Amino acid sequence: MTRGRRRLLLTGGAGFIGSHVLRQGLASDAFERIVVLDLLTYAGSTDNIADCLGRSEVEFIKGDIADQALVGRILADHQITDVVHAAAETHVDRSIYGPMSFVQTNVVGTALLLESVRHYLAHKRVSERPFRFLLVSTDEVYGSIETGAFSENDPYRPSSPYSASKAGADHLARAWHVTYGLPVIITHCSNNFGPYQYPEKLIPRMIGCLMTHQPMPLYGGGEQVRDWIYVEDHAAFLLFALEKAQDGAVLNIGGEYECSNRQLLENVVKVYCELTGGNPLELGQLIQDSPDRPGHDKRYALDNTRARAMGWKRRTPFDKALRRTVQWYLDNPAWLEGRCS
Repeated sequence: MTRGRRRLLLTGGAGFIGSHVLRQGLASDAFERIVVLDLLTYAGSTDNIADCLGRSEVEFIKGDIADQALVGRILADHQITDVVHAAAETHVDRSIYGPMSFVQTNVVGTALLLESVRHYLAHKRVSERPFRFLLVSTDEVYGSIETGAFSENDPYRPSSPYSASKAGADHLARAWHVTYGLPVIITHCSNNFGPYQYPEKLIPRMIGCLMTHQPMPLYGGGEQVRDWIYVEDHAAFLLFALEKAQDGAVLNIGGEYECSNRQLLENVVKVYCELTGGNPLELGQLIQDSPDRPGHDKRYALDNTRARAMGWKRRTPFDKALRRTVQWYLDNPAWLEGRCS
């Protein structure tokens, strides 16, 4: 990053993606201060960032993005120059059975955060350094696509309460940019995986099932196709976009590795057996079909053309990233204990 020493507010920084943004932000030496704001709901934990909390550049604050008084104080007291908004409810299954918490966090919470930033910027001096607000969003706002890949200009067609709530956050961020001139950037990512991911997500959950020899449930025959991106690559892209993107930009970032969910589980079994000496034929039998979930999108795919034109390059091949991921969970079995079913 070349705009000088910055002061970052990282919402959801004790979560999966946020924790990796924090580490990469520290490694970049671009920020003289990173304030992590996280409510520490079920998927957020200071365990995710324990290695960062002793750093002089980092301050952790437990709190809600919807608490405008708190957010206003953080922005002013720390003279924040950048916001990466990664705080969100993200699990589709949970959204199906409890949609209103997704609306509250992803829609209402984002609106209140945008308002806090708007009021803060209204009182900043013109001579001060430029401000950026980056909203971390998802490919699921576009819905399902049979062939090709979604570009940033494609319409939104969300299918689940989760994706609808993220689409709502995107629309609010764009509206605050157009109406109030808020310097917003929106990024859409494909499926993330890697260390520190909450075990309800597909890859860590399946690794946990292998470690405990429990069935690996596969929705609807596993025909759904997803594009996978290593979380460290995604975190690096977010910092890249924060620096390089123009105000108002929308950017897609996919991992450029598509496979069906069945192929993914077979890959996980293969890598797990290579690392542990397990029998792939025996462990492969743990993959078991289960009834499909409501509104299950068939395929997601993102077109990375715009990001590549800006100079972005994917860093980590999928096979290498999956091997790193499986090894990390093998080395940290406590992360998965009692969370697979």
